[in-house]
Amino acid sequence: MTFERNILCIGAGYVGGPTMAMIAYRCPRYRVTVVDVNREKIDQWNSDDLPIYEPGLDEIVRAVRGKNLFFSTDIPKAIEENDIIFVSVNTPTKNYGVGAGMAADLQFWEKTAREILKYSKSPKIVIEKSTLPVKTALAMERILNSNHHGIAFDVLSNPEFLAEGTAVRDLTNPDRVLIGSEETERGLCARNILVEIYANWVPRERILTSNIWSSELSKLVSNAFLAQRISSINAISALCEKTDADITEVSRAVGTDSRIGPKFLNSSIGFGGSCFKKDILNLVYLCRHYGLTEVADYWEGVLKINDYQQDRFVLTMIDAMFNTLSGKKICVWGFAFKADTGDTRESPAIRITKRLVEENALVIVSDPKALKNARADLRGLEDRVSFVEDPMEAVKGCHALCVLTEWDLYRHQDFEAVYASMAKPSFLFDGRNILDHGKCFRIGFNVYPIGKPPMTHFQ
Repeated sequence: MTFERNILCIGAGYVGGPTMAMIAYRCPRYRVTVVDVNREKIDQWNSDDLPIYEPGLDEIVRAVRGKNLFFSTDIPKAIEENDIIFVSVNTPTKNYGVGAGMAADLQFWEKTAREILKYSKSPKIVIEKSTLPVKTALAMERILNSNHHGIAFDVLSNPEFLAEGTAVRDLTNPDRVLIGSEETERGLCARNILVEIYANWVPRERILTSNIWSSELSKLVSNAFLAQRISSINAISALCEKTDADITEVSRAVGTDSRIGPKFLNSSIGFGGSCFKKDILNLVYLCRHYGLTEVADYWEGVLKINDYQQDRFVLTMIDAMFNTLSGKKICVWGFAFKADTGDTRESPAIRITKRLVEENALVIVSDPKALKNARADLRGLEDRVSFVEDPMEAVKGCHALCVLTEWDLYRHQDFEAVYASMAKPSFLFDGRNILDHGKCFRIGFNVYPIGKPPMTHFQ
């Protein structure tokens, strides 16, 4: 079969894999290839056990894999054969040298740019899919256009706005697709080609175009604004607990203001995931680089509130449980940074669990999808932490239960049986405010929600 377009994605992670699967699914006339240096990851994409969990992704991959969607480790061959190349490699926070702890580490991105240059034998459209600092496209253009073979490269910015756990839904019906390009004849032509790809299923009015620098910055700013809302409402949750206000009622009152809206106003133990912290640190670093000290301090405060919320959760536990957790068994329900994903990157559960271990607690971690990653995150703590997938089995004999991920299955457990199996007095700390607190209190639990007065049986 002759395909109308040959599309490549370098990077088979949380962004590259699902995005390319959706393009292949919606565009059967296109041949889509995903490559990665990690052979184990590629083998998983070619198996029935995909390397990431996303509701609905298995069905899409099975429908197109081997037809017009292919996974490979042969990067040189893939670069040579494809004309449109998405770059979706990891850009973690730098942990060395200048900018350590804030700036994006671009070593994998630069290596990929040099590989594209090395193996290209025809013109390419290269698309930034990774989250990158502003002006990264300029550096990529300089690398790609350093060739002396007359091969033309056009660089576009096409940031992802996927939320883990809803990636398939976000790809199927996105709020917007953003494409940035140089404002030149060639740049606009390349941009129109990418617009046409997405227009196979995304309404044209949702495909936004901009200059390339606006596109790069928009991704950082979008995540910063979302994280800021979470930290803002979490800051207010501390005040609610001191004043006997109810954070859910405050959020509802604030969220009904059409200028604000209700999304991202659910108080919890804080945000996690691969994007928010990394992107805000990147934004802080950029602001400091340009001498915008007050702006940098403002956004850094969003991260400080996030850490504060997690530390405050542990301090509440210590205070509630007679000022000591030493030797007590604490069950943790949920380790993924959010429901419907196995991803634990920057999960609040990591910091909270380590703090519990520092207090000499014995922690039992339960999660339906994230235990493999949890074991890796807590490596070296095996003498203090155990892992049990069944939540009912995990909670047996525990002094306290903490809900740290909003998995739906936790809402529907038999809490009378949970209470009966636990040590007394039994404590319930709902870090996501997803349970029926009144019901749990009536069963016998001492209940500590986020941003609400505790419900205790102590005089």
